[in-house]
Amino acid sequence: MVQRVGVVGAGLMGSGIAEVAAKGGSDVLVWEMKQEALDAGRARIEKSLAKAVERGKLEAADRDAALQRLTFTTKLEDFSDRELVMEAIIENEDVKKSVFAQLDEIVESPEAALCTNTSSLPIQTIASATENPERIIGLHFFNPVPVLPLVEVIPALTTSESTIERAQTYATEVMGKTAIRAKDRSGFIVNFLLVPYMLSAIRMVEQGVATPEDIDTGMKLGAAHPMGPLTLADMVGLDTCAFIADVMHKEFGDPAYACPPLLRRMVTAGNVGKKSGKGFYDYSK
Repeated sequence: MVQRVGVVGAGLMGSGIAEVAAKGGSDVLVWEMKQEALDAGRARIEKSLAKAVERGKLEAADRDAALQRLTFTTKLEDFSDRELVMEAIIENEDVKKSVFAQLDEIVESPEAALCTNTSSLPIQTIASATENPERIIGLHFFNPVPVLPLVEVIPALTTSESTIERAQTYATEVMGKTAIRAKDRSGFIVNFLLVPYMLSAIRMVEQGVATPEDIDTGMKLGAAHPMGPLTLADMVGLDTCAFIADVMHKEFGDPAYACPPLLRRMVTAGNVGKKSGKGFYDYSK
């Protein structure tokens, strides 16, 4: 069983992945390029675990044990002894390929699974940057990772069966996730269906069909969704939505995946959703 885990990236997704892995009993090493980002990730994990204790979902002793299992670094070279690595950095093809090329050289065990949390990029594209593409696989978690139970498992054409088994077993047995298997195509299962839904809602706002509030209320009360598509887009990040739309439109050529001009303008203006304080809704209050 995997014991030593690495998490590349301490943002919203990376810190969530690290938290769940630590609660599962793993020795977790978290990396960020800059110390301030690493400190922010550590604080995010501590805050999330504290909330879990307050809500009665976690014992204080278990929180303390999870925190003891976490270490932090700004040196990617420290991942040399990791048995499984999960990457959760910016959704940028060149950056991810660079990181995986480095990990492929740094992580010593040939059995180690190198997993990407990409939400849209083909896994084979990332694997092509390495000398050992059989070690590369997609493990796509959902935000917030400590709450949502799903993980998509996406092998590339070159991924070995042992890598698939190691990654999926870790995600299900240690992290407690429910796994679904997807073929390696942009968007996988969830975003293949979800992204055009969110983009359609944005086009409705753009065309003056309805307000964001009415669109979201319609989908919550009329389709029993827990949140509307524009609230969801704000939570995902409008910059991330635009990037995923561009990747999927490039792969499939389907107009349903084309980035609406309104979305592009909002991203240019810096109104990218909840994380910036403003998107389709105002979060600054």
